[in-house]
Amino acid sequence: MKHLAALGAITGAAALALSGCGDQTPKKVTPSASGTVKAPLYDELPASVRQAGVVKVGSDMLYPPMEFVRNGKPVGVDPDLATVMGRELGVRFEFANSAFDTLLTGLRAKHYDAVMSAMSDTKDRQEGLDPSTGEKIGEDIDFVDYFASGSSIMVKKGNPEGVESPADLCGKKAAVQSGSTAYDLLQSQKCDEPIGIEAYDTHDEAQARLKAGGVVADVADYPVVAYAAKTAGDGKDFEVVGEQIDPGPYGIAVPSSNTGLRDALQAALDAAIRDGSYGKVLSKWNVSEGAVTDATINSGT
Repeated sequence: MKHLAALGAITGAAALALSGCGDQTPKKVTPSASGTVKAPLYDELPASVRQAGVVKVGSDMLYPPMEFVRNGKPVGVDPDLATVMGRELGVRFEFANSAFDTLLTGLRAKHYDAVMSAMSDTKDRQEGLDPSTGEKIGEDIDFVDYFASGSSIMVKKGNPEGVESPADLCGKKAAVQSGSTAYDLLQSQKCDEPIGIEAYDTHDEAQARLKAGGVVADVADYPVVAYAAKTAGDGKDFEVVGEQIDPGPYGIAVPSSNTGLRDALQAALDAAIRDGSYGKVLSKWNVSEGAVTDATINSGT
């Protein structure tokens, strides 16, 4: 699940159309039988998408660096990957901003063709089930998995306390965002001397506490702390230590009935992985450790 990042500030509950994700001119073009030019994977798309020339994407754009708004435009890993896929497919990706918990409902109602919002691929979502009751609440969803994210530990530059894992936080104070997976992780850590967990409403607050020296670590979703390590103090304040903890896949959600779009997105991502453009996007946002070797479908559990 997408966790309680809330690092940016976008007001308004209504979906806000956000397009213009960079130059989406096809990267390579070849002549068609009619003499026009088309992107290499254009013919893989469903006819309805080719006719529209647009893939409509739902996203909750409050989660730097995966997706957020800067100067009124969508930016981040997901919009940049959409640009890369757009070049392979020969169509634009147009983002609409909406609350995270409404995205799959909107997808099933055909407000969007796909959802791209740092969404964890889980069996409940694949099978259209309510995770709390197990009851069927909607049609099945397929996920094209493109990124791996778990919890990670961020410390002050130089790692003065020598922290490498949650076990190293026993007897020390750590900051975490309330209600997040990282919070549950710290609570479940077995220690002779417990971790002093300081919970905050936002990651910005947790980061400020670490910078002030009140805690020795900030534990959060991998992309959140990786981006903070890159940007805070021009990269001089923090570093991420140790391995990701319990990483799982983020996926692009597509109705299971739309296998044509699903397979086209998978092919476009695989092409981007092979030619290196995928890796360049992740490097730009300092999240290369979330890279996958190929785009898979429904690998979540």
